[in-house]
Amino acid sequence: MVFSSLVFIFLFLTGTLTVYYIAPKKLKNTVILLSGLIFYTWGEPVYVIVMIISTLIDYFAGLIIWKFGANKHIRRACLIVSIVMNLTLLFTFKYSGFIARNINAIAGKTLVDISKVYFLGIEFLPVNLLPIGISFFTFQSMSYTIDMYRGEIKVQKNPINFAAFVTLFSQLVAGPIVRYTDIAGELDHREIKLDMVYEGVVRFITGMGKKVLIANSVGSLWDTVLAYDRASTSAATAWIGIIAYTLQIYFDFSGYSDMAIGLGKMMGFTFPENFNYPYLSKSIAEFWRRWHMTLSQWFKSYVYFPLGGSRKGLARTIFNTAVVWLLTGIWHGSDWTFILWGVMYGVLIIMERLFLGKVLDRLPDWICWLYTMLLVMLGWVLFASPDIGTAFAYMGNMFGSSGIAADDRALYLLKNYAVVLIVGIFAATDAWKIIVERTEKRLPGLVHWATPLCKTGVFALCTAYLVDATYNPFLYFIF
Repeated sequence: MVFSSLVFIFLFLTGTLTVYYIAPKKLKNTVILLSGLIFYTWGEPVYVIVMIISTLIDYFAGLIIWKFGANKHIRRACLIVSIVMNLTLLFTFKYSGFIARNINAIAGKTLVDISKVYFLGIEFLPVNLLPIGISFFTFQSMSYTIDMYRGEIKVQKNPINFAAFVTLFSQLVAGPIVRYTDIAGELDHREIKLDMVYEGVVRFITGMGKKVLIANSVGSLWDTVLAYDRASTSAATAWIGIIAYTLQIYFDFSGYSDMAIGLGKMMGFTFPENFNYPYLSKSIAEFWRRWHMTLSQWFKSYVYFPLGGSRKGLARTIFNTAVVWLLTGIWHGSDWTFILWGVMYGVLIIMERLFLGKVLDRLPDWICWLYTMLLVMLGWVLFASPDIGTAFAYMGNMFGSSGIAADDRALYLLKNYAVVLIVGIFAATDAWKIIVERTEKRLPGLVHWATPLCKTGVFALCTAYLVDATYNPFLYFIF
């Protein structure tokens, strides 16, 4: 079974919130834990074992580090064991199949059987079926052990509270990546205030609207264009397609993040922000300061800075940056397209640091924006393609390899999807935020009263759409 139903998520969270609000304060984390396990089990029951193992590894690692706080050798050994075991989980389920396929391809025969995967003697499903969100919950859980070793947080002795942190179902499978330090205080003591619940509902509906009304619509456009024969796809059609995917992945992922942050607020938690209008960026470095911010912060805190960051000279800075971006590509997926995607961004960010950033500083903002968006869209072609050959063929279409600049097919797609494309482009900017702020200044109180009406309308539209819609996948659930 694949996690793809917004209807299930909506019904599940409605029931969970009802139980959560009714439950006594001392049982609320138990409700979070049980609901997280149920939520994850619905996707693929056997793989909940992987999440439980990861949780137990880091819970006991934290206890041992705390118990032997004065013995640096035991503390370091415990940290190493925790990291190795977590990464072994991630490697086994996410990358062993990729490595085996490449070994078999090089050998020209099946040297490594990838029909099944075994871990701790347990036989799981075919290795190409990934535990949902494994990259998210392993990174999230590992952050606790690393921060315990650094002495940045206090030990969590209560196993239910720690397990609730890992299994917080609102952001369990697609982020934002919530580090233990982000919500340590709220895990033990939090208040559920009415204004916070209201903010959470508004944020949740905003995310739901992004996902259902925009991402799903432009996603079907992208799927249509991707299915066309590359030899006859015009340049205009290819550009329409990648613009659609550029909007889809943003509204899909940021929509889920908004829903998770909103649901967190409804439950008394404040999760970190994950997006800040990334498509307004004027450089690649700025884009990654605005896109999937919790992942960027994770790699900075636990890879880039420990390697020395930018404190050990230019050569070491370049090396550290290259390592981070290679790992970023690998984190996203077990395929050469993701590795090349990560390497591409690493090279671009290094170039901007060396010389290109100074050039961009002297250029008009609109040229810097065009430069950024062109490279981002080329990157999304790599990210979305099943293999490198398909990606380069699609890029060729974008620049006229078919010999057709525009055709009736492109005009047809524009006529049918023009409205949602325009809405998506507008919503991907901060224009609406500026309009709201100016309206509030000129007509104080109007936004306060209009917001509930607007969100009710968005919720009604989403509900109507979901009644008949079958296209509801969250793109980042596969990571």
